[in-house]
Amino acid sequence: MAFRPLAIALLASAALAGCTTVGPKYAGAPDAAPGAAARSAFLRGDAATTTATAPSAHWWDALNDPVLGSLIDKGLANSPNIAAANARIAQARAGLAANKTALIPTLNVSGAVPYINVPSNILGGNDTGRTDTTIYNVGFDSSWELDLFGGTRSKITAAGARAEAAEAGADDARVTLSAEIARAYVSLRAKQAVLALLDQQAAIDAQLVNLAQQRLQGGTAPEQPLAQARGQASQTEGDRAKTRADITVLIDQLAVLTGQEPGALDATLTTPAPLPLPPASVAVGDPASLLRNRPDIRMAERQLAAANADIGAQIAAGLPKISFMGLLGLGGTSIGDVVDPSKIIGLALPQIRWSLFDGGRNKAQVASKRQAYAEQEANYRNTVLTALQDAEGSLTRFGSQRQVYGKALDSQAQAARAQALQQQRADAGTVARSDALSAQRQQVQAAQATAAAAAELTTDFIAVEKALGLGWQAPAQDR
Repeated sequence: MAFRPLAIALLASAALAGCTTVGPKYAGAPDAAPGAAARSAFLRGDAATTTATAPSAHWWDALNDPVLGSLIDKGLANSPNIAAANARIAQARAGLAANKTALIPTLNVSGAVPYINVPSNILGGNDTGRTDTTIYNVGFDSSWELDLFGGTRSKITAAGARAEAAEAGADDARVTLSAEIARAYVSLRAKQAVLALLDQQAAIDAQLVNLAQQRLQGGTAPEQPLAQARGQASQTEGDRAKTRADITVLIDQLAVLTGQEPGALDATLTTPAPLPLPPASVAVGDPASLLRNRPDIRMAERQLAAANADIGAQIAAGLPKISFMGLLGLGGTSIGDVVDPSKIIGLALPQIRWSLFDGGRNKAQVASKRQAYAEQEANYRNTVLTALQDAEGSLTRFGSQRQVYGKALDSQAQAARAQALQQQRADAGTVARSDALSAQRQQVQAAQATAAAAAELTTDFIAVEKALGLGWQAPAQDR
């Protein structure tokens, strides 16, 4: 047939050019923090309480709280946020699969009944008139566009990178969720501890009010001590009401974070339990491990790779395209021809297309893709620097809070000692009973400050683990 030499030539040229992929080659992400990557330890890590050994992926195990571990497991399994992140992964993978199909021919089953009005000599006639005819056809048609300059391959590369970015995004959602659950749980246990202390304080306040009333009625004291005692009692009652509300809100927050309705965890969490504390020494690894582990850094790098591939795909869009279309079937001018094996119809149509003039549109689109790459490169650098800042800042706060917690324990011990001495003097009759109760009240307030400092210490520990990008990896036995 006449088109065979052309088809063979086009196929040969396509085979030679098929290995060509236009556009910049991706050499990886830029070295956004060379100094940090080369260091063996974080700048702000306290050598007395942190080590450069590899941290555990399930960092919450270090808090030795089975209830917390169970809540995080439920959250990672049931949270709508994680389900949405997994759906984004599935979408991205489906997009990758769709892009891959562009490399293979399409095959369709078709049937047609076209009506044709053409000059008679086109259909083999000798006259100069026109001929009307109807053609019946049933068969297969196929089309295929050669990836001559790698445009399709670049699209596949971009789609694959975006699928991997979606996976990293899901990992980042797990890191955030585990930290949010832990923070809410620590706040809950701290509020429950404070409420118990406020109950003690309310009982002391009631005794102080009674003593002030007795002294006023006995004429041994003015009204001012009674007014002061009543004011303290009212303040304590207000604090108790607010703390009870905070506890309810935190329990409901934990229910939602674990994919459940508010109220679902009332039976599990209403009973107070000890506030978990971090271990004496915390493994934090080194900056290089942070750059490897943090999902947001991996996501930014994959988005950068996708943006690079987009440039090649757009450049290829402005270059020549070779495609083939073929048709094979049965047909003729009568409907019976569609089942007559002798009436085979075949068509092969190689085609080359090249947009010689588009007003500079593709050039502008290529420039836009290059700027999109520059934006992603800047985003990657910012993500790395922000991650390092998060880590160093959280380590600074964690180290400082250890000192604050230690001072709070000292203050509580001194308040307990002062209360014991004042009680001895009250028992000996050398000071008023109200003085001993006031010392006892100060001791309870010191215990509240210690509980708040302990909660802040554990919260800072959680911030360290989140900054290190931990909490997304599966346990070793599950990998």
